[in-house]
Amino acid sequence: MQLNPRYGSDPLIVLDGDPSAIGEPSIRQRRRLAASVATFSAEDWLAPSRCAGWTNRDVIVHLDGTNRFWGASISAGLRGDPTRFLATFDPVASPAAMVGGDHASIDEVLTRFTSSVEELSSLIESLSSADWEKPAEAPPGHISISGVAHHALWDSWVHERDVLLPLGREVTDDAAEIVACLRYGTALSPALGLTQGDQHRGSFPVRALRPDVEYTVEVSDVVRVVAGSAGSGECVCGDAVELLEAFSVRAPFAEGSIPSDLVWLTAGLVQQFDG
Repeated sequence: MQLNPRYGSDPLIVLDGDPSAIGEPSIRQRRRLAASVATFSAEDWLAPSRCAGWTNRDVIVHLDGTNRFWGASISAGLRGDPTRFLATFDPVASPAAMVGGDHASIDEVLTRFTSSVEELSSLIESLSSADWEKPAEAPPGHISISGVAHHALWDSWVHERDVLLPLGREVTDDAAEIVACLRYGTALSPALGLTQGDQHRGSFPVRALRPDVEYTVEVSDVVRVVAGSAGSGECVCGDAVELLEAFSVRAPFAEGSIPSDLVWLTAGLVQQFDG
């Protein structure tokens, strides 16, 4: 299903906290993944990932492309002219077409990916404190550069597990990465739902463990993530990584982790990928 980004000066996702705090986790995760795939054997590159129909090579080709998109998006935002590339983007068909049309050797894929990781990392390192709040493009539309970096980290973090877990390789559970990805991941699905006309509105607390974090997601005409959660009633609760995997449509929710009347929160991302 084609994206329907919201462009303009009213960002669809608003995250509280220091907007620059996402920088270091974003760089750390990408460089770690690049170091991991550099050790892959030929068999590892061609092994199936968790992404249906994609090998590990396909996932890294995709991430190389997204690294370059994030760089172009952030650069345009810094110039005050945010892109609108995703207005005709289908998150299933478009990546599949790009990956299917790439015939580079494994060595070429690794060289390109390592280069794009470093180019994006250098760009992120160059940002000033004011730059992080400038608008740039991500799948929800025009959000802050900090929000773009959150989306980029969430996507790369999930795909890191997509390639490493099926190989039986150890994954790194970095607390800062998990918290940033979870906060963004729980906002993304209802935000995408809003772009597709979902009428659900409400506020719900998230209480996660390992690492421990509490915050509230407020869904109105925008989706806001704010620190802290009030009361002891219904919440989205559970292990942080398990919740993140579930909100990223990689695993079912653990029993009791999401109240039945909040299941609509997951519909936006599922609809975007499954129609």
